[in-house]
Amino acid sequence: MAKYLLIESRDPFENNIVARQYDLAVNLVKEGNQVTLFLVQNGVLPARPSSCSSLLTDTALAGVEVLADDFALRERGIGATQLAEGVKAAPLSVVIDQLAEGRKAIWH
Repeated sequence: MAKYLLIESRDPFENNIVARQYDLAVNLVKEGNQVTLFLVQNGVLPARPSSCSSLLTDTALAGVEVLADDFALRERGIGATQLAEGVKAAPLSVVIDQLAEGRKAIWH
């Protein structure tokens, strides 16, 4: 079993490729891997309940750990208690910790 860290910085409202990153995360979990999807910058926008947040919720329900950078959330006025189902706020230090443990990383 491999461990992956997928970092998503793009807004799915502007870029249709973001959904493919979510699909990649789900497929990696289906293959028996451990996957964290970490949302940063504008990638946190679908973390608030909206039409695109269902994709994140489905990703989390498939077994992907979905985390949103707490700083990026605050910058965009999204409270940690206002997140879509399956999404958790987390500090950026999670990325550093997971990279230090040797996770394979993909930044989009």
